[in-house]
Amino acid sequence: MRDAVIFDMDGLLLDTERISLAAYHETCADFGLGFDQTLYDSLIGCNMVHIEQMLTDKMDNFPGEPFMKMWQQIYHDEAVLKPVPVKEGVREFLEYLAVKNIPCAVATSTGYEKAKQKLKNAELLDFFKDLSTGDQVQYSKPHPEIYLKAARKIGFMPSECLAIGDSDNGVRAAHGAEMLVFQIPDLITPSKEVRKLGHIIVDSMKDVHQRFLD
Repeated sequence: MRDAVIFDMDGLLLDTERISLAAYHETCADFGLGFDQTLYDSLIGCNMVHIEQMLTDKMDNFPGEPFMKMWQQIYHDEAVLKPVPVKEGVREFLEYLAVKNIPCAVATSTGYEKAKQKLKNAELLDFFKDLSTGDQVQYSKPHPEIYLKAARKIGFMPSECLAIGDSDNGVRAAHGAEMLVFQIPDLITPSKEVRKLGHIIVDSMKDVHQRFLD
């Protein structure tokens, strides 16, 4: 199908987005802020620098750094220091790609050290040739920079890569890099605007795996 596969991480490989959402809820409550579902959904897939800027722009009386530190600390305690569940079909598909010698990489908005630790905790790290992370790029998803970087680092043209992600922001980024894109929605369903991109939307990693077998 493609010569290399580039994976998002949170919400795709690891069931971490629910942890992030719960930590955000707790932080909003602690600061006496209301929870805006639409605003939160727009943050999914972005790096923390971009998220802080979006919250500053769109939330009245946003506390800034204290809010971000508390949210990240709660999340870190639950999703980085502790192992989290691996999503359905992920390990089996990665094992299949390894047997077929198809190189795999990660393109995640998470910072490098945290991404490495989370994948190590889940015993997935060794499946990946390289990690491209949110602290290694200038522009956050939905900008395509991180996918272009991931392809370059493993020695492939973007058109030779399959990108798999869960969030709309990730899909926009991979599509902008001109990769073949599969989306496996996690917390939110793809928007009408994203569906118009014409990428492939499936229910789980098992469906992606089956398409390789077909």
